[in-house]
Amino acid sequence: MKDTKKIPYTENPKTAGSGIVCAIPQTGACPNGCEDCFYQSGRSYLEPLADNLPNLPPVEMTTGRVVRINDGNDSNVRRDEVVAVAGLYPMRFYNTAIPADLAGFDAPVVLTVNPGPMTDTAFHRLEHIPANLMLVRVRTNTWNLEAVVKPAVAYYAARQVPVVLTFMAYYQGAVAHACRDDYVFRRRTINHYQAIRSAAWRRIMRLWQDSAEEKWVYSCGKVEGENGDTSCKRCGNCLREYFAAMERLRGRHHQNGQDPSCARR
Repeated sequence: MKDTKKIPYTENPKTAGSGIVCAIPQTGACPNGCEDCFYQSGRSYLEPLADNLPNLPPVEMTTGRVVRINDGNDSNVRRDEVVAVAGLYPMRFYNTAIPADLAGFDAPVVLTVNPGPMTDTAFHRLEHIPANLMLVRVRTNTWNLEAVVKPAVAYYAARQVPVVLTFMAYYQGAVAHACRDDYVFRRRTINHYQAIRSAAWRRIMRLWQDSAEEKWVYSCGKVEGENGDTSCKRCGNCLREYFAAMERLRGRHHQNGQDPSCARR
């Protein structure tokens, strides 16, 4: 790891003003290789990555804020190093797309269930739901609904796990020909992409309207589309589910006579 004292912290513009602060303890690229990943597409807010990683907020900056560990890279990559650094931050959650020993993390975890080449074809089905699973993310577009999104929502909602649909945007990757009218080239945060239109976003979100699954399904970003706002400060999903997960863990630790603030330290 580089000497982090020589690397000034850079705030993620997407989470600015949300109460969430991001941290990346590792250096280098993420091995998951997700298509059009903002982190290693060459257009990240941290470019050049070689000069700006690790990206760690000063501890005093995180007082009263929740720290999102790995808005880039993956918390199951060089995991021991990640967890050691994350311990600096009292309120934290981990992001990963690798479903390995999630219960072993010392704080809530967000799992992306259809990373990389799985995006349009399959998703990770956790056989056992760990108590610290905060939510699952489903990478969503208008052509993977039947193969991935609907079955993933059904699977996790039946297990009372919140599902956040992360609507894909494409720069190098291609929008499926039959779905071109569902997308428009526009700016999202700092870069331009082929991003979902408002009408298509509403059509997808209505799939669960008035269903038993509806209360478990959320959109990443308050409103998507041309009139949307994908900034975290207008969303609140992660803050809501972080504290909900901490309350679940608190209940379990109290049953076992443990102090949840000291768990796994």
